[in-house]
Amino acid sequence: MNKFIALISIIIISSSVMAQDASQVGWVSKFGMAGGFTPMYMMPNLDPVKDFASAAGIKDFSSSGLITYGGSGYAYIMIIDNVRLGGIGFSGSRVVSSGVDEMKYAIGGGGLTIEYTIPSIRRIAISPGLILGVGSFDIYASRNNGDFTWAGLASDINQGVNTTDNFTRKITNSYYIISPTLNIDIPFNRFLAFRIGAGYQLTIADEWSVDNDQKISGMPSDLNGNSFFIQTGLFIGFFAF
Repeated sequence: MNKFIALISIIIISSSVMAQDASQVGWVSKFGMAGGFTPMYMMPNLDPVKDFASAAGIKDFSSSGLITYGGSGYAYIMIIDNVRLGGIGFSGSRVVSSGVDEMKYAIGGGGLTIEYTIPSIRRIAISPGLILGVGSFDIYASRNNGDFTWAGLASDINQGVNTTDNFTRKITNSYYIISPTLNIDIPFNRFLAFRIGAGYQLTIADEWSVDNDQKISGMPSDLNGNSFFIQTGLFIGFFAF
């Protein structure tokens, strides 16, 4: 949380100072629009999931980060100098198996992006900003012996999972996202650019449920979608940095 507060403070101070410099020196407003492929490396706290997997009999679950894939785009709105609006979407998952038992977790989300490109820096775009959106953190636990029939599936539902070797539990955490970000776009030319950036996904109003939206009690307090992330990408569009 201290790192999150520090990141927010840096973004606010940088934006304020650069905006004042722009008004005093008279920089020309940046403009353009672009979209592209933006994979991210996310680093949520997965230790509670690892403990859960171990209790379920899966010993090789890794608590390291997760790569997500998706895309994003933006356009300078021109009404306010150097401000651009856009959108982003991402998702990724990891699966660990042990015999007929399997554990999978997945993270995804999307939303509106708001960025301010610092006008005093030439040839590249350095842009503090925010992502405002929604997301989910899903955990799937299943046992599948590979013996499925149409009639057998109906019997499984009728008699309950305790009588069958095939079952799946889906545990879901849905939330709102507020993510402060800092991105750097480096153009190769007027139509192609490389992005590198970082941010922190802060989740709000997160609730856990299982299967058919049934509430769960006793969830670990440190299990959520909060995560630092590193973003990269290639953008195609028009750039005037």
